[in-house]
Amino acid sequence: MTVHFIGAGPGAADLITVRGRDILARCPVCLYAGSLVPPNCSIIVRPVRASSTVPPWTSTRSSANTSRPTPPDSMSRDCIPGTCRSIARWRTVASAAAAWDSLHAHTGVPAFAAAAAVLGRELTVPGIAQSVVLTRMPGRASRMPNAERLSVFAATGATLAIHLAIHAMDAIVGELLPHYGADCPVAVVMRASWPDERVLRGTLDDIRRQLTAEPMERTALVFVGRALQAADFEESALYSPDYRRRFRNADAV
Repeated sequence: MTVHFIGAGPGAADLITVRGRDILARCPVCLYAGSLVPPNCSIIVRPVRASSTVPPWTSTRSSANTSRPTPPDSMSRDCIPGTCRSIARWRTVASAAAAWDSLHAHTGVPAFAAAAAVLGRELTVPGIAQSVVLTRMPGRASRMPNAERLSVFAATGATLAIHLAIHAMDAIVGELLPHYGADCPVAVVMRASWPDERVLRGTLDDIRRQLTAEPMERTALVFVGRALQAADFEESALYSPDYRRRFRNADAV
């Protein structure tokens, strides 16, 4: 059995990779996380159904069991290999490795990159923040290592992209205020690239009040950092006419 793990990305149908699209077109079975992809514009379901090369026995199925009364254990990790000849599915590769000895992973556009595009901002700005930390808050499914606590990352001043954290905004604000200040910009992006995407912009001081007035779901991404509203910063010298580099002399026009 050949198993392919294809990055579902943020959700837009045109953000799947060409390689992932082509693999979906020839897989007879496609399992996808129905709780994380749009039902009407899924980057997994749509390419499969739209392709003229899909085998006649192709079936797509949500692992979330949102459209049928299938018992949850029928979609457990251990039983899938025995029922599928070829599977194309998005999920965490590390957790799946225990179930299959051989697999092929194909990454796609990450959700944080799509969310940054929605914001129309760069996540790094010269002299303000040159690093981006992708992290999350601890939860029941898995704890965070002590060395990866939010306060540890916050001490660097880097731009933070916090996944699966909308429910823990009180803890986020409490840990970040001493490092970033109450006026530090915050942006919350829910369902980036989906038809119903939403964006809230605020600061560490007021973001909780905004979320109380306009609640968002758990899959929203939280961005925190001074780079989100940086202005009048010193631009990189890379493209300065006075900057000497291998492919351009300082005297070149």
